[in-house]
Amino acid sequence: MIHQACFHCGQAIPEGDLILKPIEGVTRPFCCHGCASVCEVIYEAGMQSFYQRTPDGELLSPPPPPNKEVDFYDYDEVQSQYVGDLSSRREITLMSEAIHCAACVWLIEHTMAKVDGVLLAAVNFTNKQIKIRWNNDKLKLSDIIKKLNSIGYDATPYDATSSQNAYKKANRDLLYRLGFAGFAMMNVMWFSIALYSGAAEDQEFRHYFHWLMLVVATVTLAYSGQPFLKGAYTSLKARSVGMDVSISLGMLTTYFYSMWVTLHPEHVGEVYFDTLIDFMFLLLIGRYFEAISKNKAVDASRRLMELQPKVARLSQDGEQKIVPVRSLLKGQDIVVKPGDKFPVDGKVVSGQGMVNEAMLSGESREITKSLGDTVSAGTLNIDGNLLVEVVAILQDTKLGKIVHLVEEAQGSKAPIQCTADKIMPWFVTVTITLAVMSFAYWFFNAGIETAIMTGTAVLIITCPCAFGLATPMAIAVASGVSARFGILIKNGAVLETLNGVDHFVFDKTGTLTLGEMRVTDFVWADPAMAQNKALEQANLLALASVEHQSEHSLAVAVARAVKERYQLNAQDWLAVEAFKALPGKGVQGTIDATLWQIGTAKWLDSLALTLPEVLRIEADFHAQQGHTAIWAACAGQVIGVLFLEDALRPEANELIRRLKAKGKQVTLLSGDLEVVAQRVADALGGMQVIAEVLPEDKNQVIRDLQARGQRVAMIGDGINDAPALVRADVGIALGSGTDVSMDSADIVLMNSDLMAVNTAVELSARTLRTVKQNIASSIAYNIIMVPLAMAGMLTPLMAAITMPLSSLVVIGNAARIRNFFSVKANKRRGGES
Repeated sequence: MIHQACFHCGQAIPEGDLILKPIEGVTRPFCCHGCASVCEVIYEAGMQSFYQRTPDGELLSPPPPPNKEVDFYDYDEVQSQYVGDLSSRREITLMSEAIHCAACVWLIEHTMAKVDGVLLAAVNFTNKQIKIRWNNDKLKLSDIIKKLNSIGYDATPYDATSSQNAYKKANRDLLYRLGFAGFAMMNVMWFSIALYSGAAEDQEFRHYFHWLMLVVATVTLAYSGQPFLKGAYTSLKARSVGMDVSISLGMLTTYFYSMWVTLHPEHVGEVYFDTLIDFMFLLLIGRYFEAISKNKAVDASRRLMELQPKVARLSQDGEQKIVPVRSLLKGQDIVVKPGDKFPVDGKVVSGQGMVNEAMLSGESREITKSLGDTVSAGTLNIDGNLLVEVVAILQDTKLGKIVHLVEEAQGSKAPIQCTADKIMPWFVTVTITLAVMSFAYWFFNAGIETAIMTGTAVLIITCPCAFGLATPMAIAVASGVSARFGILIKNGAVLETLNGVDHFVFDKTGTLTLGEMRVTDFVWADPAMAQNKALEQANLLALASVEHQSEHSLAVAVARAVKERYQLNAQDWLAVEAFKALPGKGVQGTIDATLWQIGTAKWLDSLALTLPEVLRIEADFHAQQGHTAIWAACAGQVIGVLFLEDALRPEANELIRRLKAKGKQVTLLSGDLEVVAQRVADALGGMQVIAEVLPEDKNQVIRDLQARGQRVAMIGDGINDAPALVRADVGIALGSGTDVSMDSADIVLMNSDLMAVNTAVELSARTLRTVKQNIASSIAYNIIMVPLAMAGMLTPLMAAITMPLSSLVVIGNAARIRNFFSVKANKRRGGES
């Protein structure tokens, strides 16, 4: 029996586990002493807002705490919400809205790399996330957060809800500063008009307006200019240089020169308070639009997570009640009505209906779900009233894992980006050097005012942000949008690698073929057995009972064929003892003290079992037809052979043709007989064949190809393909395959459509082309604009207008990758996914 929910974690409290503890004078229920202790720590730290709830009853994550209040993150009970494995080596994703330029990435990664106990620090520029891997025995999480705070980055554990709230808060703050700068700009403009209209000719009026402008500029610089000044301070404090250093130098130089003119009215120079406020306003506009554009370009993972409902209908004691998904336990039952999305991964307990799984597979066709079938969170229940047993919730669901992998891909770095990161600190240093040189030249040739304006323009015009955004934006957009169309890219760097792959190696069964083997014939060593129906049924039932223990596609096909032939039920299978599966060879097991061995001819031959000549002749004949043979032995004697066939995937032929047209080498890698594999290769238009390869040898085949200087992509779906998928430069797994193969691959085709391989190749080329375009545009911008600024042909105001535009061009170009999956683009490529 289930009681009330835990006050801390929201989990239902099983009978007998209820713990009552007073919190601020009110007795609260807890499911364990750990939750009770953590709750006390949170209240003592003044962090009661942790328990604020959304309208649907879901617990919110803790808000960003001050430095002194992060110690409660050291508790395992708290970390369990953000850390998957609570062993000594832990990994967490933090978020910080203070990350705003590529120099921030360099600063954080280099600072954290020097901290003892930190194993990895990788910054996702586009999502403002920091992935930290650390040794918890050496270092506390709170110390990591405090270290980040010390260099100017308020970091908190990443949560989708808190991330969105932080994003909105940061944008709102930026809008306030932008609005204030705009108001100040309008007022200072009137003062400037008055001065230019003749007031400057009167010394008293001139001095009066200068003072008014000084007051407005001082307040505006302190408030609206704070993001730039603060960024520059933390950067210099960490002995680094970022873009904010250049901008702040330009602003302060202009401000202090204008102040000096104001304090010395006898000087005939001009003040540039209006210019200072104008380019602060324009820089803030650029930063605001950049933040919005960047968020729209990479919000695919957020949209994916929004597909998962936050509440569910819990069925308990014959009644239904709405509860937060977070509070559900494995094994509980929920009701999913027609038109609802499944809130969890589960198994249908009762009911039948059609389910649309387009958000996972990329295909809109509906699938019938009935008793025993699995359903996934986020998919749509079309017309059935289903009772579903909870198997996984939130981040443990298939959807949750996809979102995590998409975020990982968006935060990963391609080799070309690593080069850009190394250049970044030098870029800003060169910028400052050029500004100083420009200032010195114009100071001696045109005076202090021209020197200040020119030097400031150089500082403002240079934009390493565009250079730093070039790669991560393109990878983030490509990874996010492809996931929505059934191509899950687990590592963004693979997009660059895939473009250079010149050899594609395909597993046969389940990859180039449908993987649904069908038994076509039974042939017995003793012809009389076929005449004795009872004896034949007994033998088929025995060997099928052994095969039933295996998950191999051939074994499943044999068990299914016998089950359908004799209308067997689950209780009809014979008891099998000492079952053993030998990858690439076969299976064996004992039934009533009799040993049954079912597998390849090569395996039985290695066991010194005699293969009857009549069966060899029959096997050779079927091999010519492309059939696969499974040999059966009972008590050390070969008694028969079963023949199976597997139809080719309808899209396989077109895929092979397209890859060849791109100049790629294609190889069929299979454990089947050479003649069987060759027949499949011929049916697909011809390709190199490597057959009769044991699972452990597939890895060696890939290694040998790589040793010849080839970049190899492996496409497979089975457990035996996992080592080869890992060894290959790019591993591609079908979503219909095993979990092991999908875990081992770099790219997962959720819709199991082979044409998606071609789509991924073209997406890779498109992404790399976009990256190169972005880098070229940012370099071209600086090559053109910096000399113009040094020549005195650009004012600081013009520099403030063009600088953010270069970043927006990069973001806009990266966002165009979304058009890759448009209906028009799909038709042009031939209609594949």
